[in-house]
Amino acid sequence: MNWRQSVEPLVRPLLQAFWRLSRGTTLGVRGIVIRADGHIVLVRHTYVGGWHLPGGGVEKGETVRDALAHELRDEAGVDISGETPVQGVHANHRRFRGDHVVVCVVRDWQPCERGAAGEIEAVDWFDPEHLPDGTTDATRARITEFLGRSPVSDLW
Repeated sequence: MNWRQSVEPLVRPLLQAFWRLSRGTTLGVRGIVIRADGHIVLVRHTYVGGWHLPGGGVEKGETVRDALAHELRDEAGVDISGETPVQGVHANHRRFRGDHVVVCVVRDWQPCERGAAGEIEAVDWFDPEHLPDGTTDATRARITEFLGRSPVSDLW
């Protein structure tokens, strides 16, 4: 475990208290990016364990699509070139009451250089039928929904 993973559980409650006072509601976005061979990109962060769909927070004055575009560029080296339909909007109240995550599907994209120096430990493409050990439960659930094997849940 690196220092960021050790510090994150200690710092997160302080950040969440600040976010609750300053925002009340937070919004995040994640992308299910599909390669021509059907593989899906996942990322592993330096500050929290597990494999995740790439994404991040939607900042004030930013659209969901803008946030998705810059997070995918920074984290996964993916430059969106087409439509990004919304698969679902999920309440992430277990992690932070008032938090919601929008999941979009990205089929049309081009590779680009990543920009998240230090934030992303690993980026890789996986067959959605054979996800790696350590894939988070929420990531597995969103991919299962994408594959049509379960209805889209309101909860993250």
